[in-house]
Amino acid sequence: MKAKLCLLSIFVAVALVGCQQLTGQPAKSKAPEKAAPPKDVVVVAKVGDYYITVDDLKREVENYNNFVTTNKDLLESKGKIDTHDQKVVYLKDDLVRKYILYKEALNRGIDKKENVVRALEDTKMSFLISELLRDEAKKVEVTSKEIEDFYNQNKDLLKEPEQRKISEIVTDNEDQAKQVYIEVLKGTDFVSLARQSSKAASAKEGGGLGYFSFGLDPKKRIRFDKFYEVAFAPTLDVGGFSNIFKGPDGFYIVKLEDVKKTEAKPLSELWDKIKSYLLYVKQEKALADLANKLSGETKIEIYEGKIE
Repeated sequence: MKAKLCLLSIFVAVALVGCQQLTGQPAKSKAPEKAAPPKDVVVVAKVGDYYITVDDLKREVENYNNFVTTNKDLLESKGKIDTHDQKVVYLKDDLVRKYILYKEALNRGIDKKENVVRALEDTKMSFLISELLRDEAKKVEVTSKEIEDFYNQNKDLLKEPEQRKISEIVTDNEDQAKQVYIEVLKGTDFVSLARQSSKAASAKEGGGLGYFSFGLDPKKRIRFDKFYEVAFAPTLDVGGFSNIFKGPDGFYIVKLEDVKKTEAKPLSELWDKIKSYLLYVKQEKALADLANKLSGETKIEIYEGKIE
């Protein structure tokens, strides 16, 4: 498969770069012999003194498939290894070669190079920390009562934003806007006025703009800030209209046609999301508490003057 060949090429390229960077002739260290596996382990291949078990193959195939899934946009082939024949090919072409190259690296003493030893130690440290954090996170639980309490205490925040149906009239100057405003006060139909006097594209729809939600993030708003300030003013009632206000395209009058108020979704729909959120919060606190506790038990010295 093309994707597999791509991965293999990357792997081989890295191996070759590593070989080219060798300096001098490091003392050879014989690759450690791998003892025969226990009788209850299924062996699918033997490479020199190394045994490849069915669990080894399964783990490697899972890693490969995860890589393909994560990087599917970058790979020419998106195929996973699913069938028996594909697993056999992967074992012969990739996994066996991996063990051959690994053994050769050990024979050349690459594992003794200072930068390699350091990299292995860094990797070991990161892995052990990840496992420690995973173990600590497993201790954290979220109860049904905590989920219910969070829901009841945050119902207002869990509601969908209120939607308002808005119509507008936009004029070129303030005098024109005042004339329209007088007609509005007289009770003249807003739709007719919009079609006759508004210069906005919405005029053909009688000034109708549809429903709006108040965008908390100014970057995501489709109208200028003053428009939202006026249209969502708490003093603007359904059927009412605003005072004249200036916008980037002229002078505006808006009318509130309708309001859609929403309720929080039922707890059953939000249960899993709330649980995940509370679990995350409690895990973060537990890990912070652990770090603080360990910091108090550990002698720490910082030499700021030596930092360049």
